[in-house]
Amino acid sequence: MTVSSRAQGARHPHDDAPDTADSFRRLAAMPEGPERDALRQQLVRAWMPMARRLARHFRNRGEALEDLEQVAALGLVKAVARYDPGRGCAFESFAVPTIVGEVKRHFRDHLWGLHVPRRVQELRNRVRTSIRQLALAPGQRSPSVARIAEHSGLSEEDVLVGMEALESFSPLSLDAELAGAEDGYSLGDTLGSVEPGFDRVVHREAVKPWLRQLPEREQRILYLRFFCDMTQSGIAEQLGISQMHVSRLISRVCDRIQREVEAEPARGRGTVAA
Repeated sequence: MTVSSRAQGARHPHDDAPDTADSFRRLAAMPEGPERDALRQQLVRAWMPMARRLARHFRNRGEALEDLEQVAALGLVKAVARYDPGRGCAFESFAVPTIVGEVKRHFRDHLWGLHVPRRVQELRNRVRTSIRQLALAPGQRSPSVARIAEHSGLSEEDVLVGMEALESFSPLSLDAELAGAEDGYSLGDTLGSVEPGFDRVVHREAVKPWLRQLPEREQRILYLRFFCDMTQSGIAEQLGISQMHVSRLISRVCDRIQREVEAEPARGRGTVAA
């Protein structure tokens, strides 16, 4: 069995589209088995030129043409398996959106380095299409945001979102050398580091009110230990108490202040709620 070619001169969106209507009707009537599988494979081969042609529409978008053709071929296989000639539409009318949808899903699910909402991806595609179409007109090599919005039917805000997404298809490496930089200066070198001193300031301010409420002797012990860096033995000798007593006082006071500081946000929320 062979798949006959469409009669020469017949009008059709794909010049090399084969006439496979009879073959699809036979396929639908066949039971599962080797003969049905062979006919299905023959139909896939017959329509493969169309799938490759559709894949070429997505060139220059960061994916190799060979990979795009494989994705389009997968879409074609799905189209052949799902097509129902009894619905009355031509196979290509069913296959084209199936193949194109498969390629678009490939871009959406596998080629974005970061998760980008589907709406932003669609804005990116519409903005890119408008920019390319406007660039063909004289004097429109760099169309304005307002011109792109008018051409695409989007708001200027959506155009700006789409234009930002044009540069977000793949993330920059922190190790990538910056343009014009010398000595390997990279993007990572421009990033700051965490300053632990900020946290110390916050913590110090948080405990101040509770330190002021301590008895004078306990304030002095904490001052000698944490500000003068004295040992517990030295503090005990200066105050005339045992080192063990100093240790217990420091632990008890620190635990009490920690509990008070941690409970302060909860008390504040209770006051607001009241």
